[in-house]
Amino acid sequence: MDKQFKMKRLAVLVGLALPLLAQAQAGGDDGAAVMPTVQVSSQKLGDTSYTVGKAKGGTPLDMALRDTPQSVTVVTQQRIEDQGLQTVTDVVNNVVGISVNQYETNRAGFTARGFDVDNLQIDGVPTTWEQSWSSGEVASSLALYDRVEVVRGATGLMTGAGNPSAAINLVRKRATSKELTGSAEIGVGNWSARRAQVDVSTALNQSGSVRGRVVGEYTDADSWVSLLSNKSKTIYATVEADLTPATVLDVGFSRQENDVKAPMWGGLSYWYTNGNLTNWDVSKTAAASWTRWNTSYNNGFATVQHTLDNGWKLDASVTRGDRKGDSQLLYLYGYPDASTGAGMFPFGGAYLTRTEQTNANLQASGPFQLFGRKHEAAFGYMYSKAEFTSDRRPEGALADTGNYNNWNGATYPEPTWGPATFYEQSTTRQDAVYGVARFSLADPLKLIVGARVTNYKKTGQVVGSDAYEVKNDNELTPYAGLVYDINNTYSAYASYTSIFQPQNYKDFGGKTLDPVRGKAAEAGVKGEFLDGRVNASLAVFHIKQDNLAQEAGTVRHNGGLPEAYYVGVDGATSRGVELELNGELTRGWNASAGYSIFRAKDADGADFNSIYPRKLFRVFTTYNLPGELSKLTIGGGVNYEGRTYTVDPGAPNFAVNHGVINQDGFTMVNLMARYDISKNLSAQLNVNNVTDKTHFGMFAAYGAITYAAPRTTSLSLKYKF
Repeated sequence: MDKQFKMKRLAVLVGLALPLLAQAQAGGDDGAAVMPTVQVSSQKLGDTSYTVGKAKGGTPLDMALRDTPQSVTVVTQQRIEDQGLQTVTDVVNNVVGISVNQYETNRAGFTARGFDVDNLQIDGVPTTWEQSWSSGEVASSLALYDRVEVVRGATGLMTGAGNPSAAINLVRKRATSKELTGSAEIGVGNWSARRAQVDVSTALNQSGSVRGRVVGEYTDADSWVSLLSNKSKTIYATVEADLTPATVLDVGFSRQENDVKAPMWGGLSYWYTNGNLTNWDVSKTAAASWTRWNTSYNNGFATVQHTLDNGWKLDASVTRGDRKGDSQLLYLYGYPDASTGAGMFPFGGAYLTRTEQTNANLQASGPFQLFGRKHEAAFGYMYSKAEFTSDRRPEGALADTGNYNNWNGATYPEPTWGPATFYEQSTTRQDAVYGVARFSLADPLKLIVGARVTNYKKTGQVVGSDAYEVKNDNELTPYAGLVYDINNTYSAYASYTSIFQPQNYKDFGGKTLDPVRGKAAEAGVKGEFLDGRVNASLAVFHIKQDNLAQEAGTVRHNGGLPEAYYVGVDGATSRGVELELNGELTRGWNASAGYSIFRAKDADGADFNSIYPRKLFRVFTTYNLPGELSKLTIGGGVNYEGRTYTVDPGAPNFAVNHGVINQDGFTMVNLMARYDISKNLSAQLNVNNVTDKTHFGMFAAYGAITYAAPRTTSLSLKYKF
């Protein structure tokens, strides 16, 4: 009853808040700045906005946020700058409805609505992300991106295989300026953090028909975690050329490097052998000074867009990504004795990994007439191939860990590493055709219907195991949405879509099970206020995953050894509510606020993925002071995450809380201030986790934790020209 009451109360609050915004739109201050929607390629309202005019969302159609029948959040460049966001992880930690499980210092999982987020996208192109092998993706720099778009729910129409969680789309900066513009920035922060960034755009010929943009960033920082440090380098260059008045070519290349010293692998023990909590200091490490995890990511792309006289657009793109990793890691497992610190055991791992991915896309989109009304359509073809390889260097004998209570890893000796040998290999191919149409059934009523047919094949082998193949042909992914314009401010919507996730489990007869199928239904109300400067939404959703593999027994094939076999069962169900508001409420006052709550249960009614917070509250706002104080902008925000927990299967006997690793709900306060020293030069101060709240992420499989950042301060100077 209490949860139902909270849901009803939330709906009432929304019902009160949205009409107030509508009233402000109708009778607002005549002097308020009006920022009309500029429908250009960047699809944003202005350089100081917290919202945008359009976004692709879960379909290939450019639509206003209130016309999109799914929950969409856009983190604009202005918000990135105001909050001092530097990595993809920073964005996910500040967007309503999605969260980060930082289970190691340099690996993390992104989650939404109770499910893992499988793929990141760059300009709408899915990029392979293997959480178990990757450390670079979560630390990817935002320097080369203009904004980040997040679509929550199933997004199979555009991404193919995956979970019904969310799609995170990183939108690159483009070379659109015909004049010399740009910025240079330097910054410092806690733990000897240093950062420099340059972003320059200019025309490359006299007419401006050929334009270029170059972005570079360098960071170097130690950490609150002992021994841990990271250096990163990012370079990005792009050229945009008007081949004809109707044809635009865009080519570019980026490289990102992360050189991490002393990363943790597996986290910190949560228990002592007597079952009491360890309660380490946030500076505690389980790494050694010789450990490292270096990654690089090269990405090249070329796109061509041609606009026909009838308004149709033809788009073609090719991207090529090459991601490499080189690691030497130490994992300490077990539970230490509270007095002696004995009981921890070392395990070493050194891996060379590489993922090469190629994507090609063709699309046609535009308007058409039918039954006297104007409609829109898009259809296309997508192809992707990702080849993953991993080699392992075997380690020699590892020294005893000694007293773990006093461990800092600075003097722990490095083992002798052997030559690299094969460990794992896989090749994943997807190709698909899709089509979607937006029908104008009546002036206030729009119907969006679409489908995707995907062919999926993954082959591979892990050392010591037989080769495997997972193949799914002609997987149909439907999409349907209905949007009704209540008036000029509000629209109501409902949508249904799905997504599939191949699985490598076999049934009693030895046949690979069909994919897990995620089905997502969503309904809500959206509002667009103050001439589009503010967007708000209220959504309710229901997600179900069917055909989850469940072990059913053992079977012998052809007289061989017993093998486990599986059956597909209807499994996980997630349902919840999300409320969000973004934009410029009055001149100089930007705000982003949202609240999400969901329940996620398996087929037996038990919580699944309980390490993912069920409740999230995100708010951040800035205000540019008026009059004589107009050079000063101040801001702040609050991030709340609800309780998370997991049961440690190997917890010591008599462990407190019956072996449950528990992180109570916590609140973090963030503040910022920016002062315009001159027309071109500004100084900005950001303080995150002002109250120095201690919290951690969990590694459920190993009963380990990793502490998040304590209070962090950064100061930057930025020059715009």
